[in-house]
Amino acid sequence: MKKILSVITLALCATMMMAQDPVITFTKTEHDFGKINEADGRVTTIFEFKNEGMSALVLSNVRASCGCTTPKWTREPVEPGQTGQITVTYNPNGRPGRFQKTITITSNATEPTMKLYIKGEVIPKPAKPVNNYPVQMGELSLKTKSINFGTLKKGQKLQREIEYANHTDHDLTVELSVLGDNYLVTQTSLETVKPQETGKFIFVFDAAACKEYGPVATSVLVVVNKKQIVSEEYKINLKAEVDEDFSNLSVDQLQQAPIVKIDEAVDFGTVAPGKKVKKALAIQNIGANPLIIRRVYSSSDFITAIAPKGGIKSGKKAEIKIDLNAVMDNEPMASGSYSREIVVITNDPKQPKKHINITWNIQ
Repeated sequence: MKKILSVITLALCATMMMAQDPVITFTKTEHDFGKINEADGRVTTIFEFKNEGMSALVLSNVRASCGCTTPKWTREPVEPGQTGQITVTYNPNGRPGRFQKTITITSNATEPTMKLYIKGEVIPKPAKPVNNYPVQMGELSLKTKSINFGTLKKGQKLQREIEYANHTDHDLTVELSVLGDNYLVTQTSLETVKPQETGKFIFVFDAAACKEYGPVATSVLVVVNKKQIVSEEYKINLKAEVDEDFSNLSVDQLQQAPIVKIDEAVDFGTVAPGKKVKKALAIQNIGANPLIIRRVYSSSDFITAIAPKGGIKSGKKAEIKIDLNAVMDNEPMASGSYSREIVVITNDPKQPKKHINITWNIQ
């Protein structure tokens, strides 16, 4: 019987102690901002609370679930029967779309951790015309200054465009100057661009007129108001990959086609810093028709590769000369292992590109 009375006494004491603790109650625990405009900036709501307990209420911390939400709260103790506030501000800048954020409250109340919620939908800022043309070129603004035509087959033509805008308060004349490449045809949709008017630069890559195979890069100069300024600011850079077109070969032509045989690795071994060394890479035609080396190029300034002239007849061999210059930034190369590659392009329809790994050590 004494044990039962002790348990009841402890329970009553605990209940009395809890009744003396602060009790926090909110008039609301969630706020819906509805639709808000990003352009209008920050929005704010206030969560009011009351201490319905028997001792002072202290909020030790109020934290938001992300940096876009900032809470401010009553810092001093809130006496029984008194009220306080938590002010929550949300920054919609750069955050279009729906959102829901959580604010976590830590206090000495009977419920030590509570959560509040805000939600809404941010309507994005209207796009300004200038935002669509981020690249500045003198008095013009462009969407981009580079074009990648991707891979084109010989004989293929491909058109690409770049939009531009005049954001000045006066007329501008625009034209394009091709820097010496006859496989690129250019034009402008407008010769005179009025203030706030937009136009297009039009580029047509003619792979049939291009003498190179593999990667091709060129530049076009934009001339504004008849003033030709040869600088990177006024250049538009264009690139493409030109491949031979074997799609129309007959079965008989494929059977009679050349077949390239070549080692896919060349090791120069140990090279002294700053030295120039040479090696020869054998290339053989084990097919029927002559093998033509369209191009040999290197991925590195350290390496120069020179292809033999003329075709390689069936069963015959030739040599690709490879020069390695162990110099980097006008200084001898540092010690270590190096690896680069050269690419050999031929008229072998089954393997037109062969990637050759070039390795060496500097000691």
